[in-house]
Amino acid sequence: MKLLFVCTGNTCRSPLAEAIGRREAIDRGLMDVDVESAGTSAWDGAPASDGSLLVAMERHLDLSNHHARQLTAELVRDADLVLAMGSQHLERIQALGGEAKSALLTTYASEGLDDAQVSDPFGGDLATYRATADELTKHIRLVFDRLTRDRAATSA
Repeated sequence: MKLLFVCTGNTCRSPLAEAIGRREAIDRGLMDVDVESAGTSAWDGAPASDGSLLVAMERHLDLSNHHARQLTAELVRDADLVLAMGSQHLERIQALGGEAKSALLTTYASEGLDDAQVSDPFGGDLATYRATADELTKHIRLVFDRLTRDRAATSA
């Protein structure tokens, strides 16, 4: 399974989500889950933001090799599930053909009970980045709870 997280610049939220998602997949023994990220207005090759790098290091996640990349129709096509940080990201994913396999991260995680946007820490202080990382961790754990349940139901 290929899971794709999408934000604006692919330097703050989605790289953190990718790293958190990768660790969650490993911790749950889901070695067949490939986690990636992209941005709707990414500058290809840009590094993760300083705030994201620092918060990732605090949480023993590594974003040192992250390079931003632009969201493309090919990335959307190749993903099994595309999770957006905000409604404008979801609109772009859907415009690129991902309507049937995309959702807001919060909506997917809550199974339709929450449609909040993930707060954007861009330009904020370290506390803001930490709060966003906490928010992402909470929702991504719920995503993996749902994926695990769905897999169990399918194999039963």
